[in-house]
Amino acid sequence: MLGAAGAFIGMSVVAGLLVTAAVTPAIAVTGMAANNSIGVFEGLPEYLNVDQLAQPTTIYAKNGDQDVPLATFYSQNRLPVAFDQISQAAKDAAIAGEDPRFYTHGGVDIQGTVRGVLSTVAGGGVQGGSSITQQYVKNVLLQKCEALPVKTKEQKATYQQCVDDSTGVSPDRKVKEMKYAIGIEKKYTKDQILVGYLNIAGFGGTVYGIEAAAHYYYNTTAAALTPAQAASLIAIVNEPTSLKIDNPDSETNGAANGYAKNKERRDYILQKMYQYKRITKAQYDESVKTPIQPVITPSERGCQTAGGSAYFCDYVQKIILNDPTFGADEDTRASNFNRGGYKIYTSLDLQLQQVAESTINSYVPQAYDRADLGGVLVGVQPGTGRVLYMAQNKTYSQDPEILNQGKQYTSVNYATDQNYGGSNGFQVGSTYKVFTLAEWLKQGHSLNETVNANVRTYDQSKFKDTCPGAAWGGPWKPTNDSSGEEGIRSAQNATTNSINTAFVAMAYQLDLCEIKKDAEAFGVHTATGSPLDTNPASVLGTNNIAPLTMATAFAGIANNGMTCSPIAIDKIVDGNGKEIAPPATKCTQSVDPAIANTMAKALQGPIQNGTAANMNRTGKDMLGKTGTTDGNEQLWLVASTTKVAGAYWVGNISGHVDMRRIYPTHGTTPAIARTAVMRTMMTAAVGKYGGDDFPAAPDKLTRGVQVALPDLTGKTPDEAKSILTGLGLDSADGGPQDSVAPAGTISATDPAAGTQVSKGTVITLFTSNGSLVPVPNVVGQKYGDALAALTAAGFKVKTNGGNSPTATVQAQDPAGNAPAKPGTEVTLTLAAPAAPPTQGTGG
Repeated sequence: MLGAAGAFIGMSVVAGLLVTAAVTPAIAVTGMAANNSIGVFEGLPEYLNVDQLAQPTTIYAKNGDQDVPLATFYSQNRLPVAFDQISQAAKDAAIAGEDPRFYTHGGVDIQGTVRGVLSTVAGGGVQGGSSITQQYVKNVLLQKCEALPVKTKEQKATYQQCVDDSTGVSPDRKVKEMKYAIGIEKKYTKDQILVGYLNIAGFGGTVYGIEAAAHYYYNTTAAALTPAQAASLIAIVNEPTSLKIDNPDSETNGAANGYAKNKERRDYILQKMYQYKRITKAQYDESVKTPIQPVITPSERGCQTAGGSAYFCDYVQKIILNDPTFGADEDTRASNFNRGGYKIYTSLDLQLQQVAESTINSYVPQAYDRADLGGVLVGVQPGTGRVLYMAQNKTYSQDPEILNQGKQYTSVNYATDQNYGGSNGFQVGSTYKVFTLAEWLKQGHSLNETVNANVRTYDQSKFKDTCPGAAWGGPWKPTNDSSGEEGIRSAQNATTNSINTAFVAMAYQLDLCEIKKDAEAFGVHTATGSPLDTNPASVLGTNNIAPLTMATAFAGIANNGMTCSPIAIDKIVDGNGKEIAPPATKCTQSVDPAIANTMAKALQGPIQNGTAANMNRTGKDMLGKTGTTDGNEQLWLVASTTKVAGAYWVGNISGHVDMRRIYPTHGTTPAIARTAVMRTMMTAAVGKYGGDDFPAAPDKLTRGVQVALPDLTGKTPDEAKSILTGLGLDSADGGPQDSVAPAGTISATDPAAGTQVSKGTVITLFTSNGSLVPVPNVVGQKYGDALAALTAAGFKVKTNGGNSPTATVQAQDPAGNAPAKPGTEVTLTLAAPAAPPTQGTGG
């Protein structure tokens, strides 16, 4: 028998002896030529590359300063440990039960091999005799097979061939195994091989390695295993399927019969441990008397174990599966994810996540008899793109049986894009108006500038759209959410009150293609990956977009126009302790900071006194915008401080239920409740992260370039419009009015002449119908003269008493030169007539 040292020196001799003594008898039985197997032996590479063992991947979330496990994934439940983290009992059990001469042979136990060959000759197949090193080789080869994809028929065939080559009963395989074992012993120490074997061995089902086995079967560690427990686990390695001890109902190896098959093998190992003086007689006696009583402690895996954070967990998993950093194709990435032992440290803030989950659960029921109702709260950090929370009103599951139990279950992540486990997205309504506002400001318009928001019919072909293939036509008559929103409206007023007709009028002056490009600059895209629509109605939010995308865009507005793509992973450490660079955010200057800061100013309007009034009670600057689609089927509220941006969506997953006509919770409608939902969420966000003041918006973008409105009275409408155009102002027809001006000429303007207005402002022009004339000014005249003048001008006359022709008019109403319709009664205030002079008498 060769010793360990001699094995390293005389390995070539051993190899020759093995081929002659061990292989040839088996070949004789099978009819294979001996020189063929010798050729196989000599042609094999000497060393076997030992790949990293399959290990569980764990996703972590943030709880304050602590990283806490969120979910674990594995194809093989394995927790590799070092040599000194395994009890001596487990090491001794493995050697005594599987390879008593492990520390004295050179990789192949000649005595065991010869015994196995003799068994082969008698039984007709290659059997037994494998040393621990050979078993380690077999498991290493099998691990390589387990990493192969098995989706297609061809892949399955390749996988099975690999398994057969690694574990099949054939002389050639045995020869390969021996050669590799010899090479392994040259490269690694005995202790390294033993710990490698104990870490790689299968212990039934998906349990691999002594540490995972100790946890699963006995709720302990490999370091704390007793001789009885260790021998019971090593027994499983011999026949993992029939000797595992997690099925109490098994007829042959269940709890009812004391797990008899496992106990039989266990006691055999204990006897060998005693025989080789690895345990005392007392330990042996105590161990064999110990009943097999497993404490099954499953290691749950998958995102369903993450509770309300499951959809964020699923998002992280999809990030890995979609990123070429983690493998050339999806199959490789999936294998690496489930086997690579990654520690994935994410951006999820469990404190905000808890608020999001409790809030969404309070306001949006998982199942509702009147609607297929969905809801999402998702938040990101401006400047970093880190996703801080992601909650929705469903219970996550991938199990078809569970998914069929009701609408409260789904595997679809409504917060994300389709490629990341999400849905097809949802129409975003008026939240999309911010991109028209961006283009409005980019083109030199201001928040004070006004447009005609009256309801009217547009010829869609008249809208400018320079995107390739754009061709819109036909009449379109957009309306508003509420009555009374028409008239001349400033861009600020239109934003504060979300006036559809005003934004359509703004878009009519712009390029629809540029509005789309502005949205894209803020990271906006459809959830399915199709191009954003640019038809005129798109400015009111008809594109289907994911909530995470809208939160990201608003974060860009609050971040001086710098939009950072969302990321969910802060750090990744692989199974070897090496850091892997996670997908990084990409920050883009979406618009000039001055434009973004003006957008932020405008978007404070809806929260301060507009469609989301009373949402912000934090005392910090906050911007936001509501969104409501046709029929009130989808509702949105997106908001941001300088530190946290959040999006809330609630609406129909399927069907067409009006969100203003149902009362699912709190005795109110989702339309009314959305302000309360986001108030709760953003208050918590500010409480945790704070918030800064938004930078001041430049005057030229808020007030615009100011011009003095000239007096246009008496001008023809064409002359007045020409003058206004020259000043950079627009005009609207206010209709005819009573005026002293000649009929058909301008009688008045709104604003009035002399007012300072922003360029682009719409000036309302009123035309005279010529129905008024100036009242003659008769103050100071004798009543007789005044009566004649007023009567001649067509007015009626009334006095305050008296009608002496010589009385003087002290006052009149209407006043002199005031416009009035002929026939109007003029009231005169007369002074008493003067007394005649007195004639004197002589005396």
